[in-house]
Amino acid sequence: MADHRKLGRDLELYHSDPLVGAGLPIWLPNGAAARHAIESYIREAERLAGYQHVYSPPMAKREMYRRSGHLAKFGDDMFPPLAEAGQPEAEALMLRPSLCPHHAMVFGARGRSYRELPLRVAELGGMYRAERSGVVGGLGRVRAISLNDAHIFCALDQVGDEVAAILSMIVEAHRVLGFAADSFRLSLRGQGPAYLGSPADWALAEDLLRQALVRAGIAFEEVPGEAAFYGPKIDIQVRDIAGREWSLSTIQVDFAQPERFDLSYVDRDGERARPVMVHRSVVGSLERLMAHLIEVHQGAFPAWYAPVQLAVAPIGEAQDEAARRLHDAAMRAGLRAELLLDGSLGNRIRLAAQRKVPYLAVLGAREAAAGEVSLRLRDGRELPARPVADTLALIGAVVTSRSPALEL
Repeated sequence: MADHRKLGRDLELYHSDPLVGAGLPIWLPNGAAARHAIESYIREAERLAGYQHVYSPPMAKREMYRRSGHLAKFGDDMFPPLAEAGQPEAEALMLRPSLCPHHAMVFGARGRSYRELPLRVAELGGMYRAERSGVVGGLGRVRAISLNDAHIFCALDQVGDEVAAILSMIVEAHRVLGFAADSFRLSLRGQGPAYLGSPADWALAEDLLRQALVRAGIAFEEVPGEAAFYGPKIDIQVRDIAGREWSLSTIQVDFAQPERFDLSYVDRDGERARPVMVHRSVVGSLERLMAHLIEVHQGAFPAWYAPVQLAVAPIGEAQDEAARRLHDAAMRAGLRAELLLDGSLGNRIRLAAQRKVPYLAVLGAREAAAGEVSLRLRDGRELPARPVADTLALIGAVVTSRSPALEL
């Protein structure tokens, strides 16, 4: 089995160039198409689960990250401040190492009532870590991270249900993407002063996450010292083809940052109350997710997020016009289609196989005259000739259902 770096090159999914810099991958059209399909799925799943999507800037004043605690924890891993001459240090802008302070600003943009809780704020946004060049490589560890992130602001008695719903959402997303987590880890506080908040808050947050895992019937390992600096977390782990373990999805319970940013809402009694902040990522960073998916599927992605879903190859020039009509119809039907005209038919068939295209339509004189299509599946099977509309409807049904199988 090939690793994602080789497959990424061979399938033209992404490119790393020394002129751009280590840990800064460029998504090529094939990789961008697959990634866009996955992003669209995640956003829609979040929308249906009650999340509201926002956009926030990739930087903020140094003072914001000092207040959130990120500067003290990640200062060595952050890019240097973008300071102007004579500007106070606290006013200098810094690329963000995390999205959570920005989402705290979303909650704090106006007064809130208990009736609005839980408030679920989601974003697919960039964050930046000044990783050393020796530790970055491929998509597993990068400097510019596109994070599927969200923060839920809720009352204490809502935390358990929210964590349970997130766990269910994560398991379902992994299933739809075609894999399952290798292990679940409850990451707890370690020793030392590096953790924000009181011991009582930490004990409560750890217990809330533990209870959610137990209720869901999920086996997990407790690992002291692996918590975030602001709260404990559930880390959902996957292994790459080399056997290395990576954290992909995560859920964190945080009492500290709402306090640091003085977030509040008006409770049922008209009193000011502090929300709990639940951090979560269903699929983690898009870079690490794509590295895992490339290796899991060895580049042969399920049809719904395959870069090209249908390749069209006419047997001869006499069928070129029919092939163009099929290609155009497929594109109008919402499919990602490619027209293969150059080279011998054998070479074009091999090219589609090398690119791991799920469906190949080969058009001969009989099919062109009858307005039909014979499909060859990526796994080598062939389907009988069908009318063009029926063929496109079949592929569309597989894509819409997000089925891992190529044939319904």
